[in-house]
Amino acid sequence: MLASCGGLPLTCLGRWQAMRRVVRSSTSRVARSSTAHLLAALSATVFLAGCAGTHAQLVEFLRAHDTEVSTGHYVVRPPDAIAIHAPGAAEVDGVSQVVRTDGKVVLRLLGEVDVAGLTTVEIAAKLKAQLSRYYVDPEVVVEVAQYSSQFYYVFGEVGYAGPKRYTGRDTLIKALAESQPNFLAWRSQIRLVRPSETENERKTIVVDLNHMLQSGDLAQNVLLQEGDIIQVPPTPLAWVGLRVRELLFPVQPVLDAYNTPASALDSHHTYEEEWGSSADAKDTGRRGFNRR
Repeated sequence: MLASCGGLPLTCLGRWQAMRRVVRSSTSRVARSSTAHLLAALSATVFLAGCAGTHAQLVEFLRAHDTEVSTGHYVVRPPDAIAIHAPGAAEVDGVSQVVRTDGKVVLRLLGEVDVAGLTTVEIAAKLKAQLSRYYVDPEVVVEVAQYSSQFYYVFGEVGYAGPKRYTGRDTLIKALAESQPNFLAWRSQIRLVRPSETENERKTIVVDLNHMLQSGDLAQNVLLQEGDIIQVPPTPLAWVGLRVRELLFPVQPVLDAYNTPASALDSHHTYEEEWGSSADAKDTGRRGFNRR
């Protein structure tokens, strides 16, 4: 967990000075015109990273949305699919159905049953009540067969970004393991955002993945909720490299067009040095043929 900063700590200052030296030594002529902007943005990134993610933030983040989340409390919506197990009711036992857009499933003996907006426990209770007209104390268990209606999101320096299916059992480590942060990822500054329509309920924490993996301390391995956003930022050095690449983007096609003929010519010279010219090769082949 990163310590909070009342002012700029020595660690932040040292990190900032190191980044200034990196920027001065690695930026090209094209990038130097925008170095001031890069340094200003990088300064804000390093400062915020060092000052976020206190223990108090984590506690507030978890308590702000203190809900029990499991498959038994997952709210079914279209187009999720449910599976019904009712050993004493052959008409519905073993049936799997996708919830229609109107929120209903169609079952033998029971007809249309509205299940959208209910948990699996509530759906089971509803089916049991309806089956009680035909069976004595029927046993009914319902589970989600396919999660298709709810998502959380992963962005940034990962191999597999985008929306991920929310199951009610998704943890931060599970989400990151599936998304696979790449070599540019700043693993100690991963941001988890919990959106809300109410402004004062929107929460953000900074999670140190390296600490969790190295120490085994899973206190920050938050259970995700629907709509959560995971942002994996680049390291400060990677951020500078990406900005320089962005600055070079308009002139990159011109540089490529200029370098391609030179590369081809260099390859030709290398071939001649290794194998001789094409004329020499022909003569060598002819002389070898004559000797035969």
